[in-house]
Amino acid sequence: MIAVVAGATRGTGRGIAVALGEIGATVYCTGRSTRAARSEMDRPETVEETAELVTAAGGTGIAVPADHLDPGQVAALAERVEREQGRLDVLVNDIWGGDHLWKWDTPVWEHDLDDGLRLLRLAVETHLVTARFLLPLIVRHEGGLVVEVTDGTWEFNQTRYRGNVYYDLAKVAVNRLAYAWSNELRPHGGTGVAITPGFLRSEAMLDNFGVTEETWREAKADPAWQVSETPAYAGRAVAALAADPGRNRWSGRSVTSGELADAYGFTDVDGSRPQVWRFITEVLEQGKEADPADYR
Repeated sequence: MIAVVAGATRGTGRGIAVALGEIGATVYCTGRSTRAARSEMDRPETVEETAELVTAAGGTGIAVPADHLDPGQVAALAERVEREQGRLDVLVNDIWGGDHLWKWDTPVWEHDLDDGLRLLRLAVETHLVTARFLLPLIVRHEGGLVVEVTDGTWEFNQTRYRGNVYYDLAKVAVNRLAYAWSNELRPHGGTGVAITPGFLRSEAMLDNFGVTEETWREAKADPAWQVSETPAYAGRAVAALAADPGRNRWSGRSVTSGELADAYGFTDVDGSRPQVWRFITEVLEQGKEADPADYR
């Protein structure tokens, strides 16, 4: 299996890349943060580290520093994959990099315009550029898989405003992109799916709450934090899809890591199956009396 995980430096992208490595895939791990230079996110994680984790997990990790806003760099990535592998089986579009660019609950007239437009370029334009150059490799052979990573399913987002217009547009658009790819891939036997993790215990989120993966329950956070998940959970969701010869039944859908866990029988690293979107809907929004542990 040959895969490209675009935006594999940290968080969900890293979790997906490593999980694909666990099933023996060769994974091209792209991102802007390298050992030589950090991106504007200014985080310590690098694409080289992710590639090493993929290899340690049993696959072959290949680090490719790339800015997916630059068509030339993405074209070069596609040419390299074609030259070295001759095909591409799985493309994961997890490019983001916008955490520092939005303000919650801020109307458009108060939000910085440049920051908002930069967020949309990073969150949506990058995915289009990536698709333009890598989908030709996907459709060369029947059965390719394209996964768009977002925040919130189509169903969840369509009835809830996600804090400000830029973030809201970005996450709705990525769900729609997966639906678009499902239509464009159909004549080639391909599958396009949108996947959302839940409340993610990413490296940045753990740092934000001043905890580690070992002490995460001690964080003073939203109750949904008690139903949070590691990046490996969404990673295992993508790996399960990639390994499923009948994955086309998911094409065009927008699903959670928890839904795929129920369908395929995998768990998070601690053996649980977090269902944070159900917890948000049933407990936080509808007022159901329940222990967060009931949703793990």
